[in-house]
Amino acid sequence: MVASTPGELTVRSGRVKHAKRLATRAFRADRREFLAEGPQAVREALTSPGTTREVFATAAATDQHTDLVAAAAAAQVEWHVVTDDVVEAIADTVQPQGVVARCAMLDRPLEVLLDRSPTFVVVCADIRDPGNAGAVIRCADAAGADGVVLVGDSVDPYNPKSVRATVGSIFHLPLVIERDTGGALLALQEAGFQVLAADGGGDVGLFDPSLDLSGPTAWLMGNEAWGLPAETRSLADAVVSVPIFGRAESLNLATAAAVCLYATARARLQA
Repeated sequence: MVASTPGELTVRSGRVKHAKRLATRAFRADRREFLAEGPQAVREALTSPGTTREVFATAAATDQHTDLVAAAAAAQVEWHVVTDDVVEAIADTVQPQGVVARCAMLDRPLEVLLDRSPTFVVVCADIRDPGNAGAVIRCADAAGADGVVLVGDSVDPYNPKSVRATVGSIFHLPLVIERDTGGALLALQEAGFQVLAADGGGDVGLFDPSLDLSGPTAWLMGNEAWGLPAETRSLADAVVSVPIFGRAESLNLATAAAVCLYATARARLQA
């Protein structure tokens, strides 16, 4: 449904001010809402039942993305046609793509994820870069993982840069945010998971024949700069290294996660 025409909502309107304030983590946490920016993210948000609260779009974006307008109408989500300055005020990017959705947060407690009998998850411990967080969520989605768990002092996955980096994948798989790293890993182990810490100094190589990735597996990925501290590595069932065959010093977090997750996906397919 198209709820307004250009000019009805301005940068001073209450709805617009509310959406703009979602740029701050404290307001997002208080309202349990976040923004999804760009047509792909909005498209995926609209396919996630009960997630999208409202959409703000320029007249040009409304004309260009008639499929999104139809999806919003089918989901009974208000679609506000607004002027360019309204979208610019709400959006995080310098050159916004003309459409932004206000969405309900998606994360659930770890026990809710475990109730779904998952067998393949990725755990991010103390990761700080929003782009990396989003990229790992995207990789997990692409590899067929059952969920992503962010533990410790990890970045807010609802940070606008994180959401953009997921390219819509944040709406596709369960998300858990848990401060207690040890408690989360123990809960996964008690649920039957082997917890594998990805670390350059691992005891076993990713392609070692002794490593069985076909069973319930939780990959534990560490901070971009300093990896996993010793006390966190000690909680894992094994520490696994991704082999470096060339002269590169290391792999960045998102690339290492992709390699480990796809190795697991392949093992599961061959099981």
